[in-house]
Amino acid sequence: MTGASHSSVKRYRELARNPAQNGPERELLLDGSHLLLEARASGLTVESAAFEHDALTEPALRALAGQLSAEGAEVFIVSRKVLESMSPVTRPSGVVGIARRSVQPLDSVLGGSQPLVVVAHDIQDPGNVGGILRSAEAAGATAFVATSRTADPFGWKALRGSMGSAFRVPIARAEIDQTLESLRSADIATTALVPRGGQALFSADLREPVALILGGEGSGLPEDISARVNRHISIPMQTPVESLNVGVAAALVLYEAFRQRRQS
Repeated sequence: MTGASHSSVKRYRELARNPAQNGPERELLLDGSHLLLEARASGLTVESAAFEHDALTEPALRALAGQLSAEGAEVFIVSRKVLESMSPVTRPSGVVGIARRSVQPLDSVLGGSQPLVVVAHDIQDPGNVGGILRSAEAAGATAFVATSRTADPFGWKALRGSMGSAFRVPIARAEIDQTLESLRSADIATTALVPRGGQALFSADLREPVALILGGEGSGLPEDISARVNRHISIPMQTPVESLNVGVAAALVLYEAFRQRRQS
């Protein structure tokens, strides 16, 4: 365990400012002990971690630092000021780390006997992306596809929102046209969630292989995309409510699919 070098601090800073990377693997910036513990438990490689000196008085953080060091991670002991410069948040919780996770090709995440795929198109808020990932894992979704117009599911804000689910759910990034074509080739029916005018959620059969297509906050799915899916479903709502947050709406549909699949 050592102090962080200037190059190490710079690496953390750059990852916080510009998390997007190309290639089959991603570096993930993890803020807080919970995400580091979740990353380890999910089998990810934690390459390095920086602990605030005073935070190591907590037995749990001291134990985590020892475990990471024993596993080969580079562990830094730093001042509060240095940790604040390495962390993506204004008030870091005592530790920040970097792990790696592979990015899977689109076709490889669409397999399985009963696919339940979530496709996020043009969802701008990384917190919503992370929350949807959390609901997706909880409800048994088999894959998550983020189109290029959706916030990065591997960015630090989305990772915090997913509370560890982004480490385990198969995730792919692809253009929406490619995604719809691959779903069609895999015989996975596409179902768009729309605010009104679609089949009522509780009468929709979600037991078949299905992909839930989600549109962005406010604007929803573009008309040209909506016109290319197999069906539309809407969540019944009392007036005068016209729509729900995309994360809440996604969770309701996913859990209806979860309920139907458990019963069958």
